[in-house]
Amino acid sequence: MKRLPLLSAFGIALSFASAAHAGTLQLNVAFKGGEQRAVWEQLIQQFEKANPDVTAKVSFVEEETYKVQLPSWLTSVAPDVINWHEGERMAYYARRGLLEDLSTDWQRNGWNSQFASLKTPSSYQGKQFAMPTQYFAWGLYYRKDLFEKAGIKHEPATWDEFLEACRKLKAAGIAPIAVGGRDSWTLAAWFDYLDLRINGYAFHMQLMNGEIPYTDARVKKVYEAWKTLIDDKYFIDNPLSYSLDSVQPLYIQGQAAMMLMGTFLSPGLPAATKAQTGFFRFPTIDTKISAAEDGSAECLNVPARASNKPDARKFLAFIGRPDIDGQLAKGIGTLPANKQAPMPEDPIAKIGFQILSNTTGGVAQFYDRDMTKEMADEGMKGMQRFITDPAKLDEILQHLEETRKRVYHLS
Repeated sequence: MKRLPLLSAFGIALSFASAAHAGTLQLNVAFKGGEQRAVWEQLIQQFEKANPDVTAKVSFVEEETYKVQLPSWLTSVAPDVINWHEGERMAYYARRGLLEDLSTDWQRNGWNSQFASLKTPSSYQGKQFAMPTQYFAWGLYYRKDLFEKAGIKHEPATWDEFLEACRKLKAAGIAPIAVGGRDSWTLAAWFDYLDLRINGYAFHMQLMNGEIPYTDARVKKVYEAWKTLIDDKYFIDNPLSYSLDSVQPLYIQGQAAMMLMGTFLSPGLPAATKAQTGFFRFPTIDTKISAAEDGSAECLNVPARASNKPDARKFLAFIGRPDIDGQLAKGIGTLPANKQAPMPEDPIAKIGFQILSNTTGGVAQFYDRDMTKEMADEGMKGMQRFITDPAKLDEILQHLEETRKRVYHLS
C-alpha cells in the first residue's frame, strides 16, 4: 500500500515528461468565410487525434489580410505550416529561399504519382516546395430565375449571346453582373478570361511572363471588350465599393444575375439560392481561339524558418492522404489535388471539373498567380483605375508598360 503514492508520482512524472516532449505545431491558415474555417478546424482536430504527441496552434486569418502579412511571417518568426497558392505565387518565395524544399517528401509519400498533374506549379528549378491541396475552376454563376424573368432561354455560349443576355437583364431592371472590385483580384478574373478568349493561352502566358508590351494593340483589344460592358452599365454601380463578401448579398437576394468566380464560392451559398444557381463556361469570343481556362491550385508549404519541421511534414503527409484531401475539397467546394481522392458532390464543382477536363486550349493558374507579384499588383491597381474611369485606358497601359520595363529590367 505504501508503494502506491510512489507509483502515482512516477506516473505523474512520466506524463509531465511526455508533455514536455510533445510537439507544438504552429499553423497559419488563410480562409474565405466561416465554412472554409470550419473545414480546416475539423481536419486539424483529426490530425491531432491521429498524432496525439502533436498539439496544433492555429491562427486563422482572412485571406486578404493574410496576403499582406505573409511576407513578414516568412522573413521573421515563421509559422511551421502555411497555406498558399501554386505557380508564380509559390515560386516568388521559393526563389528567395523562404520555403522548405519538399522534394524528399514527394518521393517518400508517393506524391509524384498522386499529384502528377500539379507537380510543375509545385516546383521551382526542379525542386518541389509545395504540396497541392485542391484546385478550382472558374466560370459564370447565374440565377436561373432571373434569366427566366428576363426571357433568356439558355446559357450564353458566345460573346454576342452574352451581351444580348446582359441587355435583356438590364431592360428587366436587373443588374447583369456583380463584381466586388475592392478586392482587385476579382477584376483580374475578367481580364484573364477576356484575354484568353481574344488572344489565346500562349499570348496570355507571354504577357504574364513579361514578354509582351502593355501598349501592344492586342492588350488594348482586351480592355476595349471590357469597356463595352462598363459603358453599357452591365456591371453593378460602384463596383469598387464592394468586396467579394459584401457583393454576394446582391446575387443572393436576386439584385444581380451573374458573377464570374471560382467554384469555391458554391458551398457558402444559401440552399435556396443554390437551387436557383447555374454555372457556365466563359463564352467564346473568337472561334479561331481554343478555349483556355483558369484552374487555380492551392497548396501547403513549410517555411524555411519553421521551428518544427518534422511535425510540419507529418501534417502535410496527413492532409495529402486521398481520404483527407477529399474531405477538404468537399468542404470547400473545390476539386481534390490528389487524383486518388473522391470527387466532390457539389453540383457547381462537378460542372467546373467538366470544364477543366474538356479544356483543349490550356490551363492558367490565375492573373496574380502566374505573374511576378510587383507586376501583378500594379496590373490590378490599373484595373481598378480602369473600372473607375475607362477613358484613361491609354494612360493606364502606358504606366503598366513602364512598370513592366522596370520590373523585368528591360531597356
